Amino acid sequence: MGRPRRKRSGGRDAKQALRKQSQAQVAAFVERGIPYYQLMDEASLALIEHNADTVLEEIGIDFRDDPEALQLLGDAGASVDGERVRFPRGLCRSLIRASAPAEYTQHARNPQRNVIIGGKRTVMAPAYGPPFVRCLDQGRRYASIEDFRNFVKLTYMSDSLHHSGGTVCEPVDLPVNKRHLDMVYSHIKYSDKPFMGSVTLPERAQDTVDMAKIVFGSEFVQQNTVITSLINANSPMSYDATMLGAAKVYARNNQATVISPFILAGAMAPVTAAGAVTQILAEALAGMAFIQVVRPGAPVVFGTFSSSISMQSGAPTFGTPEPSLVLYVAAMLARRLGVPFRSGGGLCGSKIPDAQAAYESANTLQTAALAGVNFMLHTAGWLEGGLAMGYEKFIMDADQAAMIAVMLQGVDLSENGQAMDALREVGPGSHFLGCAHTQANFADAFYTSSIADNNSFEKWLEEGSLDAGSRANTIWKKMLQDYQAPPLDPATDEALLAFIEQRKSAFPDRNY
Repeated sequence: MGRPRRKRSGGRDAKQALRKQSQAQVAAFVERGIPYYQLMDEASLALIEHNADTVLEEIGIDFRDDPEALQLLGDAGASVDGERVRFPRGLCRSLIRASAPAEYTQHARNPQRNVIIGGKRTVMAPAYGPPFVRCLDQGRRYASIEDFRNFVKLTYMSDSLHHSGGTVCEPVDLPVNKRHLDMVYSHIKYSDKPFMGSVTLPERAQDTVDMAKIVFGSEFVQQNTVITSLINANSPMSYDATMLGAAKVYARNNQATVISPFILAGAMAPVTAAGAVTQILAEALAGMAFIQVVRPGAPVVFGTFSSSISMQSGAPTFGTPEPSLVLYVAAMLARRLGVPFRSGGGLCGSKIPDAQAAYESANTLQTAALAGVNFMLHTAGWLEGGLAMGYEKFIMDADQAAMIAVMLQGVDLSENGQAMDALREVGPGSHFLGCAHTQANFADAFYTSSIADNNSFEKWLEEGSLDAGSRANTIWKKMLQDYQAPPLDPATDEALLAFIEQRKSAFPDRNY
C-alpha cells in the first residue's frame, strides 16, 4: 500500500491572488535599478566605431530605388555614386547627435500606459512577424486574424508586457494589401497599450498614421509620438525602397522608427563578433542619420537583430554565446551615441515550447536585460526562429519577462528591505517564518511564477502530472475567456471602421 498523498491548500493560487491585489498600479515600463553589463573597455569600443566609420567612408551603403533618399543624403554632405552612398568620417554620428532625442515618450490611448523609451528603462513587447501559430490543441498552422486578435488580447492582459507590438502574427486569411488595416485596428480596439505601425509599403505606413490621427487627433500626432515602427536594413549594407518609404512617412509625421539591421552572422555579416557588430553599427548609423535628414528631431532607436547560423545547415541558431557578445557591445555603442537601443527577446530555434526553447529564450532574455535594452521586441511567443507564434510559449515567456522586471529593479535598501527588525526579533537559532517582518512581507516577498509547479511530487501527481506547457495551455485559454476590452469612444470606433471601409473599397484585393 502506497504512502497516502498529502493534501495541501492552494497556497500558490492564494499567494498569486494577494500579489495581484497588492499591485493596484501596474508599471507602464521597467525602471532599471542595476548596473549595465559592460563587456568592452573604452579603447575597444573606439576601435569598433573607427571601423564602422571606415565602412561608411570607404565601402558605403546602398539606398536602393529611392532618388529622394539619395538627394537628401547628398544635400547633407554624403557622397552619392549611383545608389551607393559614402559618408565622410563622423558625418552620421554628428547628424544623429545634433537632433535625435536620447529618449521619447510613446503615448498610448490610455495615458496610464504611456511608455518612455530610452534612458534606464525597459519596455517589453511581444514577438513580431510569424506567419504560423502553434498551440497544444491544434499544432502548427497558418495564422488568422482571430489569432492576431487573441495575441493582442493576451498582451493587453499581461502585466509584464508594456507594449502591444506590431505584427504579432501574420493573418494570412486576409488579403496582403489590406490586412494592415485590420491589424492596426485590432491594436487600437482590443488594447489600450502603445502599438507599432505597418512598414510593408509607404501607403500602409500612411494608413497607420491616418488611423492614429483619428484616435489622438492630427495636431497631437504631429507634436507627439504615438507610433513606434520597425525599419529593417536589408543587410548586408543596403536599404530598400519599401523600408525607406515607410521610414520617411513616419519621420515626417514625427513618429518613431527602430532602425534595425537584421543580421545572421556568417551569411549576412562576418562570422566574428567584432566584424558583425562593426557592420551593425555602420548600417544603423546610416539609417538613423537618414531619419534625421528627413526630419531633424524625429525619434529614432538603434536596433539590432543579430544571430548566427549553423555552418553545417545554414539554419539560424539562437541562444548561443556569440550573438550575446554582439548584443552587449551594440548596447554600449548605443549609449555612447546617445539614442535608445532595441534588441533581445525570447528567441529560440525550437519548434515547440520544450527545453531547447526554454534554455535559448532564457539566454537571450537575460542578455538583453543585463545589456540594457530599452525596447525589447520579441519578448514573448517566439518559436521556430520566428516562423511561429506559440500560445503556450507566449505565456511561458511573459512569466520570464515578469521575473526579469523584478531583477532589473535591483535590491531594496529601504528600512523594510534591510530587515534589521527581523534580525533583531528572531536572533540566533530560531526561524523567520512567524516573525512580524515575514508576516508583513510574505505576500510579495518573492516572485511567484504563473506556470512553475513547486508542490510536492504527490500533489503534482494528484493534479494530473502536468508539464509547464500544459499549465500554460490552461492559462491562455482562461485569459481569453476572462478578457474584457478597454473602453473605446464609440465615435472614434465608428470613424476608424469608416476609414477602413473607405480604404478597402478604394482598390482590389491582392496577395502581394
